Amino acid sequence: MPFNLTEIETRVLGSLIEKQLTTPEYYPLTMNALIAACNQKSNREPVMSLGESEVQTAIDRLRDLNLVYLFYGSTSRTVKYKHMVPSVLELDDAGVAVMALLFLRGAQTPGELRGRSERLYEFSGVGEVQESLDALASRSEPLIGKLERRPGQKEVRYAHLLSGALPEYNEAEPPVRRPVSGIDESRIVSLEDEVLRLTEECTALRASFDEFRKQFE
Repeated sequence: MPFNLTEIETRVLGSLIEKQLTTPEYYPLTMNALIAACNQKSNREPVMSLGESEVQTAIDRLRDLNLVYLFYGSTSRTVKYKHMVPSVLELDDAGVAVMALLFLRGAQTPGELRGRSERLYEFSGVGEVQESLDALASRSEPLIGKLERRPGQKEVRYAHLLSGALPEYNEAEPPVRRPVSGIDESRIVSLEDEVLRLTEECTALRASFDEFRKQFE
């Protein structure tokens, strides 16, 4: 594929897709909301701490690739951002969900994708996930590929190809395993979505106040 996206660019794309599907009432996203979505602690591997300049640089290149465009609402001058992944990559809803998860969390097994996709798309089971993976991998220009199975690993992992060739397996590097936490991950996601909602409301209030203030200048 000719995209050769950076890790930050795929994080921006994945975040836009996720928020469109999980919190459509706050989509398209403002810059502040997009930064917050990119820097979430849950459902992100690796966790990032991106600033506005980094996200803006990623957006500029994604716009050049027609993967992101600017949106101006009728009631606000605040710039917001939308993705164009389904039309540019010619994806159905299942394919969009799979690509978003691979953008946000890196290489994953069909079972992991099934367990993490609930808020993005309702797969009937791992079999349907595998069908979607096979369709993405069998294109004339594949969007995903299989990673070499590590010793002791039962399932094959898949990764997207929009950043170039698949990473080579290094036997000296053991699989990365996230620490087990007693915190309910769904609760974390809910709280992060609430932060996104409050961020959007603050942005809207600020824009309204600026419009009101201009009447007296």
